[in-house]
Amino acid sequence: MTHLELQGSLSATGYVADESLSMALHLALALGRPLLIEGPAGVGKTEIAKALAEMQSIELIRLQCYEGLDASHAIYEWNYQRQLLSIRAENTSEEELFSEKYLLKRPLLHAISRDKAPVLLIDEIDRADEEFEAYLLEILSDFQITIPELGTIHAKTRPIVILTANGTRDLSDALRRRCLYVYVDYPDRDSELAILRKRVPHVEDRLARQIVGTVQAIRREDLDKTPGIAEMLDWAAALSGLGVNDLTEDRATLQATLVCLLKTAADRGALPPEVLDRILGKVA
Repeated sequence: MTHLELQGSLSATGYVADESLSMALHLALALGRPLLIEGPAGVGKTEIAKALAEMQSIELIRLQCYEGLDASHAIYEWNYQRQLLSIRAENTSEEELFSEKYLLKRPLLHAISRDKAPVLLIDEIDRADEEFEAYLLEILSDFQITIPELGTIHAKTRPIVILTANGTRDLSDALRRRCLYVYVDYPDRDSELAILRKRVPHVEDRLARQIVGTVQAIRREDLDKTPGIAEMLDWAAALSGLGVNDLTEDRATLQATLVCLLKTAADRGALPPEVLDRILGKVA
């Protein structure tokens, strides 16, 4: 499959990928390498993994990263309660206790244990601690996990690994070297319009153009939380559901629906009616 064919297959799932992203995905699949996708929140990085899994009809395994994430939650842990019950009931030996029977597989171990390669999404890796990155290096380099009591477990099949990052902190050079890399920014007007038409197809063309133009103008304002693609789609669905056909017709309704786009009190205050009027004057 060429990168253009991949781009078309992703489009069939509703995901609009530009040239650089489709090429990065194509190379990651062809080379069997993890792909690190960086970019601001709300540009559709997580959706890429979902679209890939849907496109190839394979399982999606997601590890949501957070501060304090450790191996017991991401890789594996022992079922201590079951081990204790087994000791009491059967006088089980230590060798038997530390066997796969008592092993709880967390997302990373689960991903390399599948008979059919899944998509492994390691979401927002920059929210995890640097120490956790060290756990990942063995997996991303050799697709294996070492468990002291069992030895090294090698992947049955190599998962398709997608890592996402929002730029919360710098990632280590060691992690970056093990991945291909692409930066995904907010889409241009034509791309975002294509996304809107794919995901909310019943929105009329004039309204769709107004929505995209307005959201792109709002992103240029000084906001705490810039609205992403998901917020744009929510707004489009809300406006369509309310029967709005033109953004300039009912300013009160329009102002009320900004709850779909603006997620903090400060941002609501930064976009009063007069600012919205200025934006609409340019895009209507």
